[in-house]
Amino acid sequence: MTRPRRSVLFMPGSNARALEKARNLPADGLVLDLEDSVAPDAKVKAREQIARTLHSKPFGKREVLVRINALDTPWWRDDIAMAAASVPDGILVPKISSVEDLKSVGARLAETGAPASLVVWAMIETPRAVLHAEELAAAARDPKTRLAGFVFGPNDISRETRIKMLPGRATMIPMIAHCVLAARAHGIEMLDGPYSDFSNVEGFAAECRQASDLGFDGKTLIHPSQIEACNAIFTPPAEEVAQARRIIAAFELPENAGRGAISLDGQMVERLHAEMARRTIAIADAITAMAT
Repeated sequence: MTRPRRSVLFMPGSNARALEKARNLPADGLVLDLEDSVAPDAKVKAREQIARTLHSKPFGKREVLVRINALDTPWWRDDIAMAAASVPDGILVPKISSVEDLKSVGARLAETGAPASLVVWAMIETPRAVLHAEELAAAARDPKTRLAGFVFGPNDISRETRIKMLPGRATMIPMIAHCVLAARAHGIEMLDGPYSDFSNVEGFAAECRQASDLGFDGKTLIHPSQIEACNAIFTPPAEEVAQARRIIAAFELPENAGRGAISLDGQMVERLHAEMARRTIAIADAITAMAT
């Protein structure tokens, strides 16, 4: 099933008011957070609060992930047990650096009886994760890992590598491209990390456009004010969707059934363009379905 992931908003699990507000936000997805936004002495309360929220199923068609604590903390096992019982769409695991990490998460999910529908997303936010991105992505072939996607984590990468976060992200594009290629090579999804200066509207929009151009499926967000612009930028333009429908229709004509390339609107169009067109249409239709 194709589902839109244009905007995926982090919400602190310790903030009951924020969780209540999330019920009506137009983000495609939500990450109910147990990690960075929750103080150590609030972890247990946040876990219980997220469990109660999930059991009430208040988020409609939105995709819901729970970000658990990292595997080097004392909380992650209980976080997974809660998720297994509360059944969000998936869990987001921070600071994944090895296939062994993924196997540990998969094993814990199996121990707790988590349904097969509960998938794993891995945050790529360490130097080792970037270096081994293809190996990590390839682990998606093992159903026990449940791996469905990556989330690029620029802030932690900057901290651990001392590579500066500069406007335009020129310093990080090689790493981003490497991770996107790894994800696509093994058929998993890829979300961009957050833009921290939510008051900088123009800077945020520019980074969303860059993320779209770099092949991300969408962007994670830290503030509700970012949702509208993010959705607009990651929504296929109407003219692009219309052109995609013309490409599909042209290839479905009887006279083009056996052709690998055709002429359309004065341009040469190949079968690969039809595959891209189907993806565009699927996303556009999924966005429309989200709004109904």
